[in-house]
Amino acid sequence: MKIAVLIPCYNEEHTIEKVVRDFQRELPEADIYVYDNNSTDRTLALARGCGAVVRRETRQGKGNVVRSMFHDIDADFYVLVDGDDTYPADYVHFLIAPVTEGMADMVVGDRHSNGSYEVENKRPFHDLGNQLVKGLINRLFHASLCDIMSGYRVFNRDFVKNTPIHSAGFEVETEMTLHALDKRFRIVEIPIEYRDRPEGSFSKLNTVGDGMRVLRTIFWIFKDFKPLAFFGALFLIFFICGWWVGVPVIFEFLATHAIRRIPSAILAVGLMLLSSVFLTSGLILDTIVKHQNDLYQVLFNRSSGVPQGAQVAQVEGRGEPAAQGRRGVSR
Repeated sequence: MKIAVLIPCYNEEHTIEKVVRDFQRELPEADIYVYDNNSTDRTLALARGCGAVVRRETRQGKGNVVRSMFHDIDADFYVLVDGDDTYPADYVHFLIAPVTEGMADMVVGDRHSNGSYEVENKRPFHDLGNQLVKGLINRLFHASLCDIMSGYRVFNRDFVKNTPIHSAGFEVETEMTLHALDKRFRIVEIPIEYRDRPEGSFSKLNTVGDGMRVLRTIFWIFKDFKPLAFFGALFLIFFICGWWVGVPVIFEFLATHAIRRIPSAILAVGLMLLSSVFLTSGLILDTIVKHQNDLYQVLFNRSSGVPQGAQVAQVEGRGEPAAQGRRGVSR
């Protein structure tokens, strides 16, 4: 059994040494990979000095780093963790157990269920963004996930080698969760203790920039994963507006057999035409998405095992993993 610990890093000289040593202690048989993302401090040298396998990714952004990791590294099981020492290494045994036992394809370290993230996190607007994205994803996919954006995850080989990464930045965690739900991989969430960065270590997150990323992510989720819902909503908005503008024109024509409100009539026709275009686009794109999912399933079946129905389970505390399907996701 080959385990790879993947640590993306950018200017983490205050914490990287501790993170590497903690995982070496907890998983002495694992290979520790540190991918340096153009750090300007001593991150690379400190990681190498601890015995980690150090590689560089020159394309800036966590998504780019994770894409390279998934492509480059061959293992049976993968542990993905940030290099900022906010995720305790001693929880890795509880996260890795459902994957090694065949109960899950992806295990997520849940920071929210025990309230540790709300206590430790010093960026309330980031928590608000998390909640918005989580609520949208759970509603669209009929799921009950607690932590969409956790950076502490464990995967099996099937998931890693069959997951395309398009994101360049910190939205990569959301992308992986969406892929798992959409392609019916098994997901398990296990509560973990979250701690804020130690003194001297600084977050790379930006409230305004990340807020824009959250809005873009919400738009992207609707458009790419649920096109019928996205364009259906636009259809409904334009249809109601067209009806509201056009009804007086219709009543006027019925009463006088003439149309005097020419601008209103033209506007109503334009709105109705746009609503028809949106509805047609939604139906066509929804069909394309379904065909793409079928093609993905066929190709996946040829390359490995069949991903079972997406299920979400949560473990209370730090005990043994709960039975599969305890928090099931219906599709």
